[in-house]
Amino acid sequence: MDFSFGAEDEELRGRARAWLAEHLVGPYAQAVGLGGPGSEHEGVDVRRAWERELGRGGWIGQGWEADGYGNRRLSLTGQVVWAEEYAALRAPGRVGHIGENLLAPTLIAYGSQEQRDRFLPGIARGEELWCQGYSEPGAGSDLASIRTAAVRDPADGLYRVTGQKIWTSLAQDADWCFVLARTEPGSRRHRGLTFLLVRMDQPGRVEVRPIRQMSGTSEFNEVFFDGAVAAEAVGAEGEGWTVAMGLLALERGVSTLVQQIGFAAELERVLASYAASGAASYAASYAGSGGASGGDDPVVRERLVRQWAELRTMRWNALRTLGSTGSTSDAADAGAPSVAKLLWGGWHKRLGELAVEVRGAAASAGPTATAWAPGLPYELGLDEEQRLFLFTRADTIYGGSDEIQRNIIAERVLGLPKESR
Repeated sequence: MDFSFGAEDEELRGRARAWLAEHLVGPYAQAVGLGGPGSEHEGVDVRRAWERELGRGGWIGQGWEADGYGNRRLSLTGQVVWAEEYAALRAPGRVGHIGENLLAPTLIAYGSQEQRDRFLPGIARGEELWCQGYSEPGAGSDLASIRTAAVRDPADGLYRVTGQKIWTSLAQDADWCFVLARTEPGSRRHRGLTFLLVRMDQPGRVEVRPIRQMSGTSEFNEVFFDGAVAAEAVGAEGEGWTVAMGLLALERGVSTLVQQIGFAAELERVLASYAASGAASYAASYAGSGGASGGDDPVVRERLVRQWAELRTMRWNALRTLGSTGSTSDAADAGAPSVAKLLWGGWHKRLGELAVEVRGAAASAGPTATAWAPGLPYELGLDEEQRLFLFTRADTIYGGSDEIQRNIIAERVLGLPKESR
């Protein structure tokens, strides 16, 4: 695939850069850099307003295989250009990416025209936020074991959902949740499941409980459904497994490249920290105090070079995967999402380790921010490197653990015998 940027892309780059510079003012300028990994608690209100600002500019839904919903459609290279400019200016972390990058393409692929007309405009305007109701206690990466049940009421034709979901990202701010539920009593594994759309604002029927992480933040949640009404089912009843797997395959689209742009910015910060630690070590040695820091360690240097090389490799692998079919939604390569998850999960976790290692003992001494004082919330005192380290402990677990990804590759790609149950 030829992924070079043409004249049209460079013209778009200028327009994107100008639009961002014009709109990242006032409260949005103060939100620059907020909302990264492990920092989803930062500036939620202003970032939600920023989502609507992006919607007014038509910048949401660029990769949808449908238009007419207030979104501007861009080529793959155009979407990467926008993402590069967005990352370069450290624009606020997105709060609408689950609806834009997961639900919307799923509705385009599996939903009815009525469902697309009902839900896509709200996502494109940045007005309706979504979360994903898949994992459950005892059914994390093994989604076929879910027990959340939904019963269709013959009086009104609506489903009533009862059960518990866990590790639900951004549920505390979401307006809607797409839920995988068992609608056929007595069914097992992937049979009898239905993909449902549930409004979160149902007092007494939907309860969200934040899960406090070691970083002090709570972007993950438990969600309890007690007879919650599901307004819509995507696809036919009992065919939810097909829809759910189709949605997971969509995660390997341009959003993968966007994620890597964020990774590159984090790596740059770690490299800057490494360089600073080397300068400090040199100054200390010159002053006669001796001692070496991360900036003098050849092993650390080699690991940083490896991180850079692996990030470049992930980028080319993502481009190869996208370019193999020319479609962001093609699911023909069953192993591609699992390979991508294994690559970036381990890479990001290792970057978190390096982030604190190059800082030395200071990074492990607890809260360091000047605004923090005893008695204040722990997370307010963590700096970027500390948050990165703590958050990335989960990278090889959430979104499908490494073990599950390897099982998928073994069974669906290599044709090896299935794991005994």
